[in-house]
Amino acid sequence: MIKGLIFDFDGLILDTEGPEFQSWEEIFTQNGAYLSLEKWIHAIGSSKEAYNPILDLQGQTNRPVDVDRIHEIQAKRALELLATKTVLPGVEDYLKAAHSIGLMVGLASSSSRDWVLSNLSKLGLVQYFDCFRTSEDVLHVKPDPELFLSALSCLRLTPDEVVVFEDSPNGIHAAKAAGIVAIAVPNPLTGQFNLDEADLVLHSLADMTLQELLDRLSQTKPENQNER
Repeated sequence: MIKGLIFDFDGLILDTEGPEFQSWEEIFTQNGAYLSLEKWIHAIGSSKEAYNPILDLQGQTNRPVDVDRIHEIQAKRALELLATKTVLPGVEDYLKAAHSIGLMVGLASSSSRDWVLSNLSKLGLVQYFDCFRTSEDVLHVKPDPELFLSALSCLRLTPDEVVVFEDSPNGIHAAKAAGIVAIAVPNPLTGQFNLDEADLVLHSLADMTLQELLDRLSQTKPENQNER
């Protein structure tokens, strides 16, 4: 019986990943370099140590760059792009539905707590969550399962009592490694990656109500089903 839900943040609740990639892509282009999705995928849903765009840029251009200036330009541009975004379709409906039927709700993100909470506050969604686990709470972020295991402990639930919602291969792998059913809800960027490890892939949380999803999970264990 499902007693709780765990949500990712970046790319699942708010599409922060598109602006992040685009801002770096623009910098690479301006410097005569190319930012490949095959390299960038390692950083999505994980830590910045998984892929360092500065080192890649320096390697491609074969010249040093002003690191502080590059980060300043990138951060400013990413925030400009993010300002046009809002909560992704279906997310708030799921949170409200979970609250109404008494499910516990957690959040597990490889990002910092300040980043997650500040954005959730802007979106007016903080009150729906019973537990937050972010990069400060663990030694290893996704694709390691530690964030999800920590969230389970916080919620006082077992893996078979929870459903995880993720958008990235790193997040899905972490959820499966923790023994949790993983529903992939990709955004335009992560939709280009292989999400076959997920138990179910949806275009959007607006495609299926929470109750419909729970009914489906109770009837049969999903095995890499794809709603696309």
